[in-house]
Amino acid sequence: MLDIIRQALSQWREDENVQQVLVHSRNPKAFCAGGDVRAARDGVLEERWGQVDEFFEKEYKLNGDIAEYPKPYISVIDGVVMGGGLGISAHGSHRIVTDKAFASMPEMAIGYITDVGVAYMAQRMIGTRGKSDPALAKFWGLSGYRMYAADMLWAGLATHVIESPQAFIDDVIAEGVDAAAEKHAIKPEGKPELAELIDDIDEVFALDTWAEIKQALPAHTQLAEDFAKLTEKASPSSLVAATELFAAEAKAKDVREALRMELALGKHMLRRPDFVEGVRAVLVDKTHDAAFPAAGEAAEFREVIANA
Repeated sequence: MLDIIRQALSQWREDENVQQVLVHSRNPKAFCAGGDVRAARDGVLEERWGQVDEFFEKEYKLNGDIAEYPKPYISVIDGVVMGGGLGISAHGSHRIVTDKAFASMPEMAIGYITDVGVAYMAQRMIGTRGKSDPALAKFWGLSGYRMYAADMLWAGLATHVIESPQAFIDDVIAEGVDAAAEKHAIKPEGKPELAELIDDIDEVFALDTWAEIKQALPAHTQLAEDFAKLTEKASPSSLVAATELFAAEAKAKDVREALRMELALGKHMLRRPDFVEGVRAVLVDKTHDAAFPAAGEAAEFREVIANA
């Protein structure tokens, strides 16, 4: 899939007959989620390191290609979008969701990091709230919180909410994305739940290190309770490593630099025991009983990122 999309984008980039790119799913329940990490675990167990590393190199190059694409890139998300699915949608110019959609980065539970450029993009996205918020992005990435349509539009992960995906797709093809978006955009059902906790999130998750965040959480009772439930099965090392990654990517000059950081740290995480154990528990055996080792030191992950 990565090769097919990347080759198509390359061919269409300078083709004057191609005015826009639209990506959607034929699956009634999901846009795209999780197919990469289970295959990566198999490669790690068989010590096919070259093949595993090459896959993530290709994936992250595609993420960068989408982020830098000069034409409208439209993703229509009707259902689940996680991990690699966000990598092929969140960097596009138009991120269209329905009320059936939800988005999550659950990498902490599989012993990995917030990757595919999401730690970079999420810290810069602006929705109906009217501003970007690195602290909110960090909370979302570390917690694995599921954003539904109202949250996605408010935070900026979604640019529009629609009711009928097929009708929207038909009009994008017939009339172009701007006309289709104006015709089909609706207000999502309900209010953004994240807005109720945003003051606490901004205070706690603006801190740079996991140690500081962990120390600050207990003073914010509701946020602490919610975060504890969301991260009950999380890898301690992933929480430390991902926090360091968010801090570094907040200062990255562009998405390519951020993706280089993710590739270096990702390779490091693949070679720790957390990844194999986390994917086993979540995606292979589906027992959700991962036995993770104690957390690694922040300095370990910080050094890997610095040397990317």
